[in-house]
Amino acid sequence: MAPPAEIVLDEPTKQLCAAVSQGRQAPVRLAILAPGGYGKTAVLDQLEQGCLRAGTPVARFRSHGDPALVLVDDAHELGDADFAELLRIAADERFGLVIAARPAPRPAGLKEVLGRLRGQLVLRPLDTARTAQLAGGLPARLAEFVRTQTGGVPGFANDLSWALDSRNSTTEPEIPAAALTAFRHELDRADADTLRVLLAAEIGAAGDAELLAGLLESAQQRAGEVVDAARATGLLGQDGVLLPIAGVALRALLPADRRRAVFGRLAKLQLERGGQVLPFVRPLLGAGPGGAAQGGDTTTAAVFAAAAGEATSDDPSLAARLYDAAVAAGLPPTEIGAKRAEAVARAGDLDTALRLADEVIASADAPARAEGAMVAGAALAHRGQLARSTQLFRWSGSALSSVFATIGLLGTGRLDDARQQFARPPEDEPPTLLAGAMSAAAQGLLDTVSGSPTMALSTLVSSAEMLEPVGRSVLLPDSPAALGALVALHNGELAIAETLLERAIAAESGGRVLAVRHRLLLAWVAMVRGDAEVASARLASAGSGTGSGSGSGSGSGKSELAPRDWLFAVALRVGLARRASDVAGLRRIWGQAREAVIRHPVDLFTLLPFGEFAIAAARLGERDRLAPHLRQARELTSALGDPPLWTTTLHWSGLHSAITAERPEEAREEAAALAAASGPYAEALSTAAASWLRLIGGDIDRDEVEAAATGLHRAGLWWDGARLAGQAAIRTPDRKAMVALLETARLLQGGQAQAPRTEDAPPAPAGAPRLSERELQVAELVVAGMTYKQVGDRLFISAKTVEHHMARMRQRLGAASRSELLARLRTLLLPD
Repeated sequence: MAPPAEIVLDEPTKQLCAAVSQGRQAPVRLAILAPGGYGKTAVLDQLEQGCLRAGTPVARFRSHGDPALVLVDDAHELGDADFAELLRIAADERFGLVIAARPAPRPAGLKEVLGRLRGQLVLRPLDTARTAQLAGGLPARLAEFVRTQTGGVPGFANDLSWALDSRNSTTEPEIPAAALTAFRHELDRADADTLRVLLAAEIGAAGDAELLAGLLESAQQRAGEVVDAARATGLLGQDGVLLPIAGVALRALLPADRRRAVFGRLAKLQLERGGQVLPFVRPLLGAGPGGAAQGGDTTTAAVFAAAAGEATSDDPSLAARLYDAAVAAGLPPTEIGAKRAEAVARAGDLDTALRLADEVIASADAPARAEGAMVAGAALAHRGQLARSTQLFRWSGSALSSVFATIGLLGTGRLDDARQQFARPPEDEPPTLLAGAMSAAAQGLLDTVSGSPTMALSTLVSSAEMLEPVGRSVLLPDSPAALGALVALHNGELAIAETLLERAIAAESGGRVLAVRHRLLLAWVAMVRGDAEVASARLASAGSGTGSGSGSGSGSGKSELAPRDWLFAVALRVGLARRASDVAGLRRIWGQAREAVIRHPVDLFTLLPFGEFAIAAARLGERDRLAPHLRQARELTSALGDPPLWTTTLHWSGLHSAITAERPEEAREEAAALAAASGPYAEALSTAAASWLRLIGGDIDRDEVEAAATGLHRAGLWWDGARLAGQAAIRTPDRKAMVALLETARLLQGGQAQAPRTEDAPPAPAGAPRLSERELQVAELVVAGMTYKQVGDRLFISAKTVEHHMARMRQRLGAASRSELLARLRTLLLPD
């Protein structure tokens, strides 16, 4: 039990109380009008104690006899006989009179008595400083918590201050149950209508006179009087907003069925007048979907469905729960099946969305079957079933689904069908931002096959920007930003890809269901650049687990990715392991890579991961297992006319797969295909391919390699440029060329764009110990920052052998520690 509330008054009020106590205001005619909790009783107690100390006669009402200062508490609860006695006292100049009452209710007798008084003592909520004074020894953070939760109402602030444990000031404060004890008495004494108004205030409806009149089944004037009574409790502010601590008390102390009845009644009234019902329905949801409806409350299925429609845009997970509640309340599932499926899909649960959409499509009398097909088509696209997705979009028949079908047809290699589909969109549909953005995306993708890659990318960038204002609340099979980023990656425009994806993430284009895709592609950009740390961080931020990509998504509380996202996530891990020369890690992830390849058909928009798998398969001796899928990729691009934008990267991956598998003839075929393509990016890859062919043949020209590596760097392939220079360095018999090429590799791997140095490396210092050719190779790579394992993988020797070479060099150079050895090797290899 908290002690009586300490009186924390402002200075003018203190002076008035002192004057009354000392008899300097006689005869006193004073009213103290304030809601509950504001300290009226405490002020009367203070006046009584002050009078006793000053020798001023004082008495409580009904205990008064001789002339004195009469103190009256809770005058609003008195009867007519009491008011008659108060009028007699007010007419007698020998008596002083101080009356404390709530502003409402105000009986006629009380009004007459108050009319005889000459002054009023105003009690206001406490400000921050006075709350801190009341809170006493509480830390400042807890004192501010008291003020915000209680609105500065002195009685509530006093109770909460004493209930809080100041020892736990470092944790997030909560309102303890002990602080709610005083509210139980207030709620027990409140009449039914006042409780209804307080509950309406919990969801922000206390200021709506029309709605309250319907709730109370009375005239608006009567509703206003009840609102005044609710304000008089102190739980409701003058602005109609419930105090935070009062909301906690209502939820903790009132029966749940009473609360549901009020919210359900408000929701029905709101629905009848065409207003938003979501604020009234949200509190009705229990722990599970449909819990409120199953609990027997008065809310109808139509109210739940209307609330779900309002929630869909901003909170698809809540919308899905509300649709479930509507069905549990008796609404036929097929009546809202398409909308329900879309909400579930946007919440990330693709499996459930597909099931619900399929039920709608299969039901001949179900409304919105075309919309159900749109949902199923989008979900299947995320699951990697682009061909089946396209069938559903074509069957749906809307202008938007026609655009989606165009993209799907192109992605599966059906160019003529894609052009025909795009040329015959359904008529008489409004040109919305969404339709315009996706139509531009389809046009941009068609241009990648038969037009200018630069113009195609420009169109896709414009499409992504057009979608940003509306993209957050729509279900898409893919986003213009993701498609544009893929085109940019295939064309060496990594900066554009990065900007597109960052903007899409900021704008939440495509909602949560496409957020993972955008982050994975952003990680891909970093991996291509060779920034493994950033790529790994972005991969982790996408929430990519190591599960098998069931497509359940975050909406069902699972961590698995949709199959398309899982394909890219696994390919990223494969690519990062390969670039780190982590063969053991590559073997660990390869099982998932094989599963991802089996589960996801090849399409135009997955050439990047399949290309990465091709190189890794060659490294692990698994080329035969991947051959059918790579053949499908080549057949797909062939059906599209082998557009250079899409085939260049595929041939580049094929080149490295052939080199890794020691298939020189196949490597020459891939290099020839690269040489036939045009454009700056293709030319950079073609030049590098020619350099690779000469390199594996033992013909290493330092200038040529440096030019080719620098060209790769300018095309955004930083890691590839550094690798070309590094491989040339460890294969050349010319020590000076080796040193220069390793320096080039270091510069390019670090992302530095300046041209590598071309001057010859100076000779080693006179008298320096001579190292063997193999020791020089090991030393150069270790000095470049590689681990023993990475050096071993690069030179095809074991890490133990590398360690043995380092030990011999340490002994030969007389180094006392590893750091001293590295310093001497740097001086020996790079004396400048």
